[in-house]
Amino acid sequence: MDNKIYLKVDTDLNNSAQVLSWFEQINKPPIVDAKIWWQCQTLLIEGFANIVEHAHRNLPVETPIELEAVRLSENIEIRILSKGPAFDLEQKLKEVSEFEDNDQDRGRGLKIMSEIADKLTYEPTEDARYCLFISKYY
Repeated sequence: MDNKIYLKVDTDLNNSAQVLSWFEQINKPPIVDAKIWWQCQTLLIEGFANIVEHAHRNLPVETPIELEAVRLSENIEIRILSKGPAFDLEQKLKEVSEFEDNDQDRGRGLKIMSEIADKLTYEPTEDARYCLFISKYY
């Protein structure tokens, strides 16, 4: 079962509802474990929000964010393509404290994502963009 969907939106948190609605297409037939589906939605929206709030912080709202989701036989892969600056995800995750110790408003999203994703990377692409890659098994 290979099901691939694609969406391009502006850099605007107001597009979050559209992003989640678009993602519903990948859940057909529905994933049996509702918790896994909720985790996939959380990963998607946290990833999108991080791109808007951090990677694209100093870019015009018209800067596109491209999203791709693929449902394979055992996992869902999400790719979020951005044009922001370089960012060392591994290093940032090492710097972010655990949930219990984190009383800051920032940094929790990445920690949440790293805890529930089976694979999480942020790598440069050949076309001078960055890809936030998320994989979750179901």
